[in-house]
Amino acid sequence: MFDRFEGGDYAVLVHMDLPAEIDREDLSELQLLADSAGVKTLGIMTAARNAPNPKYFVGSGKAEEIAEMVKERNASLVIFNHALSPTQERNLEKICQCRVLDRTGLILDIFAQRARTHEGKLQVELAQLRHLSTRLVRGWTHLERQKGGIGLRGPGETQLETDRRLIRGRIKSILKRLDKVQKQREQGRRARKRAEIPTVSLVGYTNAGKSTLFNRLSESDVYAADQLFATLDPTLRRLDVEDVGTVILADTVGFIRHLPHDLVAAFKATLQETQDASLLLHVVDVADEQQQDNIEQVTEVLKEIDAGDVPQLMICNKIDKVADAQPRIDYDEQGKPQRVWVSAQQDQGLELIMKALHERLGRKMVNLHLKLPPSMGKLRGTLYSLNSVTDEQVEASGDLNLAVKMPLVDWQKLQKQYDNELNRYVQTTH
Repeated sequence: MFDRFEGGDYAVLVHMDLPAEIDREDLSELQLLADSAGVKTLGIMTAARNAPNPKYFVGSGKAEEIAEMVKERNASLVIFNHALSPTQERNLEKICQCRVLDRTGLILDIFAQRARTHEGKLQVELAQLRHLSTRLVRGWTHLERQKGGIGLRGPGETQLETDRRLIRGRIKSILKRLDKVQKQREQGRRARKRAEIPTVSLVGYTNAGKSTLFNRLSESDVYAADQLFATLDPTLRRLDVEDVGTVILADTVGFIRHLPHDLVAAFKATLQETQDASLLLHVVDVADEQQQDNIEQVTEVLKEIDAGDVPQLMICNKIDKVADAQPRIDYDEQGKPQRVWVSAQQDQGLELIMKALHERLGRKMVNLHLKLPPSMGKLRGTLYSLNSVTDEQVEASGDLNLAVKMPLVDWQKLQKQYDNELNRYVQTTH
């Protein structure tokens, strides 16, 4: 479709220091992104300007230097740590004689490698197509109006217009399929709400250790690696929390500074678990020098996806890499847990997370001793399905002595279901 150079795995990285905070990026993060994409870095070119050059983003002299480095190192790719316009990409490719990728294109490539589920692949393709549709300007000679003459007449539109129409059609098709997937997810969420099952969603900057923590808490084997965007598809697992019962734990895609808007839009359905969560576990890498900046970036993305008001519990992870840091819970003035200090990798302090979840989500519990006649077998089955029976003794008469522990709200529902007749079977309560 495009007259573009083929990409490769050997790259020159370009980073420019800009005075405006909104345009500023982190060079070490670009290197991590490149590593995560499987790119081998052959050289790094840095520059400083007050504002980007409209033609090359960098100055024309620096563009020549980049082209020279590409030639010297035999690189097949140039990656910019910034968002480039389609024209800037085209001009840079012309001078460097190789493929040029911006920060958004690199992130999209990583996402394409990581997507595993049907929904994840659809969302990545949607984000790629939206990004690509702005870059159709780069096609060259074959985008001229089609020639006249017998056998040469086309549909009366340029190749560019044809490409745009095909992309629009594909985007429409993907949106329809995603809408179907979203409705299925919504049904699951509604069922959990009806059953009053709380959802706890892990959020945080990419590579903060969310998936490792998720695996330790839920005894799962979700892919976890020391790289950016190791997790892309949302994963749900059941977790049993004392005095709360079943909790759904959700692992989500990591956030990153200046997350491209196409990606935020594409992954809104995936991040719906975050919007509807009862509690967010905000995982922070306390060994990262930029932890405060990372926290702010996550807060920014949460606002963008309308999850800024969901209650949070901060998980200060990787304490094994910080001198003198010990597992602990930090409480606020009301005695509510605010921070839990742990190391998921070293299994340190994980029981404190369960304790904090119990304190943040715990409901008022009732302890009952019930004596049920044999005819109340259905009630016995209901109590077992609620995981409420802690002990059971059968008398010679066939009567059942049950020790029951359950949330007050569940007991009240049962009372209503049995027209408040259950009290006749209660021996003791406390």
